[in-house]
Amino acid sequence: MKPLYLYLLLLSPAVALAAGPLSVGVKVGLPMTDFVKTVQGTSSTVTNRYIVGPEVELNLPFGFGAEFDVLYRHFNFTNINGVFNSAGAALTSTGSAGNWEFPLVAKYKFHGKIVRPYVEAGVAWDTLTGVTGTVSHFAGLSVNPAKNTTTGVVIGGGLDIHAVLIHIKPELRYTRWTSQQFNAAGVLNSNQNQAEFLVGITF
Repeated sequence: MKPLYLYLLLLSPAVALAAGPLSVGVKVGLPMTDFVKTVQGTSSTVTNRYIVGPEVELNLPFGFGAEFDVLYRHFNFTNINGVFNSAGAALTSTGSAGNWEFPLVAKYKFHGKIVRPYVEAGVAWDTLTGVTGTVSHFAGLSVNPAKNTTTGVVIGGGLDIHAVLIHIKPELRYTRWTSQQFNAAGVLNSNQNQAEFLVGITF
């Protein structure tokens, strides 16, 4: 069975075209929280400082609308735990992964001629790809995602700035994931709280 987000990805543009005015473009941004957080030990975590992907927005009457995004980011980590084996070697965890996020939000835009503030809320699906990882010096331990795909609740707000033929939309967005995706031998796990600064450019 194909994941739900694949059906949404395929169906959303068709539904939008049939239902009303459609805006398409690109969304870029910066993560404000790390994807991985430390449970034990000393961690060096890098959530690459970019988020990028396409955006489709359906503009409805009376300020209402809906938006569907496909966003990609990448992260890697190294963690040294203060636990030692019989040879005196510390437990070391390393890993990396690509992360795809599929938010679907309802929007309300307040009145304005050039600048329109807006609020949004909805759901998101998140999946890991290309997961690699090892836990060294202890037999039987491995770095694997607890769940490849999880869901979350999204809230946010921003400004829709109409500049000639394009719309520029800076926003802050918060997502609370319902479950952890990633757990590395009890020393690292994925962060269920996610904040990001995003800018959408649509035509």
